[in-house]
Amino acid sequence: MPRSIRPLSLALAVLLLLGAAAPVLAAAEGTGLPLPRFVSLRSEKAKLRTGPGVQYPEDWVYLRKDMPLEIIAEHHTWRKVRDWQGTQGWMHQSLVSGKRTLIITGATRTLRSKPDSDSRAVVRAEAGVVGFLLGCPAGSAWCQAEIDGFKGWLRRVEFWGAYADEAVE
Repeated sequence: MPRSIRPLSLALAVLLLLGAAAPVLAAAEGTGLPLPRFVSLRSEKAKLRTGPGVQYPEDWVYLRKDMPLEIIAEHHTWRKVRDWQGTQGWMHQSLVSGKRTLIITGATRTLRSKPDSDSRAVVRAEAGVVGFLLGCPAGSAWCQAEIDGFKGWLRRVEFWGAYADEAVE
């Protein structure tokens, strides 16, 4: 009788152990942070791959530190990102930062001293210029930004790097 109980006890112990490991395995799939979300490029050079791993070919190489990216999926330590032009691919988590940045889109844009189109111009930035997103009040069409050391306000429609209804602190 003890011989038949022992294998059953061992099997039960293995099942309990696997059950306890399940939350750890699930956590390894991603961060649990909301998707999609904005991040920025941490490195001066970052490879965008066709899949989540070094075995996948490089599809693109970014050479612009602080460029905003949008994380749209996660797989273990890999993040599927999209850039402001719609290019998508996979990047290792070590290449992105939670620091919020923006990129000027469309035409040349004016950074204003106040969140008002009639306020004083602080600096003009051409399309493609990268800056830092300092904050976006909830429900406001304006966000505070820093571009090349100049601080001011931009309308959300003038840059890529924040969602239309997102409050950024």
